[in-house]
Amino acid sequence: MPYPEEFQGFMINELGKYKEFKKQTFKPKVFGDNDIDIQIECCGVCGSDVHTVTGGWGEAHTPICVGHEIVGKAIKVGKSVKDVKEGDRVGVGAQIWACLKCPQCKSDNENYCPHMVDTYGAPYPKDVDPNETVSQGGFSSHIRAHEYFVFPIPDAIPSHLAAPMLCAGLTTYSPLVRAGVGPGKQVAIVGLGGLGHFGVMWANALGAEVTVISHSPNKKDDALKLGAKHFVNSGDKDWAKPLAFKFDFVLNAADMTHTFDLDSYLSILKVGCQFHQVGLPDEAIPNLKPQQFMANGSSIGASHIGSRPECLAMLKLAAEKKLDPMVETIPISEKGCAEAIERVKTNKVHYRFTLTDFDKVFGA
Repeated sequence: MPYPEEFQGFMINELGKYKEFKKQTFKPKVFGDNDIDIQIECCGVCGSDVHTVTGGWGEAHTPICVGHEIVGKAIKVGKSVKDVKEGDRVGVGAQIWACLKCPQCKSDNENYCPHMVDTYGAPYPKDVDPNETVSQGGFSSHIRAHEYFVFPIPDAIPSHLAAPMLCAGLTTYSPLVRAGVGPGKQVAIVGLGGLGHFGVMWANALGAEVTVISHSPNKKDDALKLGAKHFVNSGDKDWAKPLAFKFDFVLNAADMTHTFDLDSYLSILKVGCQFHQVGLPDEAIPNLKPQQFMANGSSIGASHIGSRPECLAMLKLAAEKKLDPMVETIPISEKGCAEAIERVKTNKVHYRFTLTDFDKVFGA
C-alpha cells in the first residue's frame, strides 16, 4: 500500500455547528527532514476544542479538525530526527512548530515563540511549507509534527491517561514550577475540573500544601483524593475572609473569571503574589482597576501551555509517582466527537475525555 498523501479526520465545516462532525480527508504539510508522522491511538478533548468549534474564541480556519492531546505510534521519521524512531509511542500537545531560533525559543520558552504554529487551525510559514498548509489536529488518523514537539511517553503511563497531560497537564504544570511551587508553599487551585484536577495533582506532588476553592461542594472528596489538604466552598458567604494573605500562588483553572468577585480572590494572596489564569473565558474581565491590586501588591497573570523541558519533566513526575488523572473514554466517531464536545461544554465529564478506538475507525 502506498504511503498516504492525505490523512482522515472528523472535522467541523462551520463554526458554531459544533455537533456536526464529518469524516473527511485533508492534506498535511510537506514532509520535512525534522518531521515525524504519527498514527494516532487516542486523543484528549480539551476546553480549547470547545471554544474553537463553538466560535467562542472568534474566527478560525474551516474545515477544522481539532484535538491537541495526541498519543500514537511514530510510523515515519525524517532523516534529521534524533530522539524518535519508528514504532515509538509518542505524544503531541497544543504546539506543533516554532522557529527554534528566536530568544524565546533559545531560552526554553518556545511556547511563546512569535512564529509558533498551533497544532490545529494555524498556517505554516511559507519557508517551512510553500503551500502554507493550515495545521489539523488529533481527531484524525495521523498527525505530522516537528520532532521538538513530539514527546516520548513513559511506559508507566497508559495512553488514554497520557493524552490529557499533553495540554491540560502541561498548561497547569508549567505555571506551578515557574512560580517555584514546592515544599513550604501554600497553593490554592480555583475550580476542580479538567484543568484544576491536574493542578491539584501536580501541586501536591511538588510538595506544596494545596487548598481547592470550588463552587461545587460535592467535589470535596475528589479534591482530597487528588492530594488537596483543604476544601473551600466559594458559594459560602464571606468564604475568603479566613484566607486573607494566606497563599503564595493562586492558580485559577476556571473559565468563568468574568463572573467572579475578583477582589475576594485577590485578597487571599500574600504580599506580592499572583492570581494566575489558565482557564480562559470567552468574555473579558469587566471593570478591572489597578486599585484592586494595591491592598497586598498582588498581580494577575496568565500563561500558555509549557516548554519541551517542562513537558518531559511532567511526564517523568507522573510516571515516577504513579499520578493518574481522572479520565473518561469515548470511542471516536461523528457521534462520539459531538458527545464529547457537548459534555465538556456543559461540564458533564469527570474530569477529562479521551477519544479512543482510532484503529477501528481509521484502520490499522
